[in-house]
Amino acid sequence: MQVFRGIPERADHGCVLTIGNFDGVHRGHQALLAKLTAKSQATGLPAAVLTFEPHPREYFAHENRPKRLTSLREKILLLAGEGVDRLYIARFNRKLAGLTAEEFIEQVLIHGLGVRHLLIGDDFRFGRGRKGDFGMLKTAGDQIGFGVEAMHTLDHEGERVSSSAVRAALADGDMPHAARLLGRPYSISGRVMHGDKIGRTIGFPTANIQLKHRSPPLLGIYTVSVEGLAGHPLPGVASVGVRPTINDAGRPSLEVHLFDWNADCYDAHLRVNFLRKQRDEERYDSLDALTAQIARDADEARAFFAHNSIQHPF
Repeated sequence: MQVFRGIPERADHGCVLTIGNFDGVHRGHQALLAKLTAKSQATGLPAAVLTFEPHPREYFAHENRPKRLTSLREKILLLAGEGVDRLYIARFNRKLAGLTAEEFIEQVLIHGLGVRHLLIGDDFRFGRGRKGDFGMLKTAGDQIGFGVEAMHTLDHEGERVSSSAVRAALADGDMPHAARLLGRPYSISGRVMHGDKIGRTIGFPTANIQLKHRSPPLLGIYTVSVEGLAGHPLPGVASVGVRPTINDAGRPSLEVHLFDWNADCYDAHLRVNFLRKQRDEERYDSLDALTAQIARDADEARAFFAHNSIQHPF
């Protein structure tokens, strides 16, 4: 997949295009991308995605912005896995936000991306004041010569699939529900960084994984599987939170204790799959009390893996 930062002034090739934030790349996104790639194969044109960085709601809402399900790197990898040929990452700033719907169609879709067929969600709005909609795009397409198709929201087992629904499931600690909406376990990817190494002094060494955002969509203690160190996922237990017993610094961290793994994994890029929430994060009166609780957490996670396949835990 080719990745482009920004929108070209003039397209070098026509494309079949879809537009969206694709946070989480859930089942609804996957259905949309399947239609996109099918149209690409039928027309011989590349399948292209236009997404925005930052998320427009982050730009406008600031403190009330939604918690991201995926980092930009994770999103790129997931979109590549869905067969996308070209990804355009447009910086969402005052200039882009200020384009009228008509200017967006002309400057971005026609001149910049060379759209030949556009596939959008049925709730897609665009342009200054969100004045643009499917009807405006259909009229422009009929006049200029590109097709426009709306994709209805996907229902899975009677529920509307959306990034908001995934966030709600994660906030509730319902990892199987989140996995059903995503089509896979929820995961966070990142590089293993050096930490304070307290875990190894109490018998539970951890891999400290860099979090790209200050507000992860889940907090607590989880049964996890980890990819990136072996040819198969490794079982473990993870903590996402501010570590109130250690320092309560306020910035969330992701720490993973891998079972029966003793090798150095610094600088490795790992994917942590969250399979089951065990409990909320708590503050303990002493390091000994914390150590005893970590031992119970590890035993609980081991018991889970003794009765569930690591490949298909949900």
